[in-house]
Amino acid sequence: MNWIRLLSHKRPGERKLPAHDATRSRFEQDFDRIVFSHPFRKLQDKTQVFPLPEDDFVHTRLTHSLEVSSVGRSLGKSAGAFLLKKYPELRKRGYSVHDFGAIVGAAALAHDMGNPPFGHSGEDGISSFFLTNKKGRFFKDKVTEKEWKDLTTFEGNAQGIRILSGKNNGLRVTYATLGAFTKYPISSSTDKESGRKSQKKFGYYQSDHSLFSELASELELVKLGEGKWSRHPLAFLVEAADDICYHVIDLEDGCRLGLVGFEEFKHLLAEIIGDDFSDKKLNRVSSLNGKLGILRAMAINQLVAQCSNIFQDKEAELMRGSFDADLTSLIPSSEALNKIMDLSISKIYRSKLVLEKEAGGFEVIDHLMEAFATAAYFRYFESPSLRQKSTLRLLPEEYEVLLNRQNSVYEMLQVIIDFISGLTDSHAVRLYQILKGFRLPV
Repeated sequence: MNWIRLLSHKRPGERKLPAHDATRSRFEQDFDRIVFSHPFRKLQDKTQVFPLPEDDFVHTRLTHSLEVSSVGRSLGKSAGAFLLKKYPELRKRGYSVHDFGAIVGAAALAHDMGNPPFGHSGEDGISSFFLTNKKGRFFKDKVTEKEWKDLTTFEGNAQGIRILSGKNNGLRVTYATLGAFTKYPISSSTDKESGRKSQKKFGYYQSDHSLFSELASELELVKLGEGKWSRHPLAFLVEAADDICYHVIDLEDGCRLGLVGFEEFKHLLAEIIGDDFSDKKLNRVSSLNGKLGILRAMAINQLVAQCSNIFQDKEAELMRGSFDADLTSLIPSSEALNKIMDLSISKIYRSKLVLEKEAGGFEVIDHLMEAFATAAYFRYFESPSLRQKSTLRLLPEEYEVLLNRQNSVYEMLQVIIDFISGLTDSHAVRLYQILKGFRLPV
């Protein structure tokens, strides 16, 4: 791979590569497009880990994404400074550290845009509808084997590609940002190689195979086999930014809600901060929020520096496509991060608050999938009942337009998944209540 191709500012569907604008680059335009987009705005009412409590503020997908983007921008600019020095031709082409920061920042900003309501239970809920619900299994004989694999293993990253590529909206970000966004450059039906972190899940649907092939060709990603490629090197920085934030900030939210004690929080972050940690200086701050903020900032600063160093050390392997591990597993603080994750699993992710949300999310998503998928199928391929016609009238107009354009059961189901995965938590619950008859106008 080479950086000139990896920094392509062409957008899907464009024939010519436009001139690079150093004043307001297309990568900065990508960032702005995402910020002002409807799918991004919806993240303010999508669960990160906890349902929103009444007595304190915890992170939503929106605040999490903003923080990941901030960390990602720092990682990108650090990598850019190193790469511009190593490859002087990049500077001659007009690239600056800000371009690297904008690409990683934009991809990090969008990293959760494909996620459905209710966190990971929403993803599992969509997949399990097709696997375990009788009305979901009904569709198995009506799609191809590869299409069925997509449906039964819903993946927020693949859904994000649909959003960012402009499949059903006007985003159409650059190939460089799409590449940095793609954590898993492999299809759901492609054989995975053990040990490759980039093949843990899949990153694009069968319907987007042509698009992803064009992306890989434009960026000159290393092809590893049919339907799979190496990651864009900057994707490792996007992943690292996410890893840093959810390790540190989920723990912080757990501390705010009383699930993790402050002394435990302080001890774990002090391991990361190292010699710069000072109990004496920390005690000068009286408020809990102030202490949490200081520890969080110092820990993230250390983790950014350590990940930047690993990226530089591994850059040659990244460019060959031979490196395939998460950066945070190789940094000096990896053991401390493992301790944080073990604690988070036992005290946070398995807390009553989270488990109640997951159980409720499964029920809501399963019922919505059943109602809308069944109604759409009978509307377009059989003869719908009055109830099914009534259900479809609850869809926004743009989804009706998309359903009218579909040519197969698979495409029809993808439109329904687009709609349901794009719902906010509140909208999903409200629709569920309407369909169940619990919420009627008076």
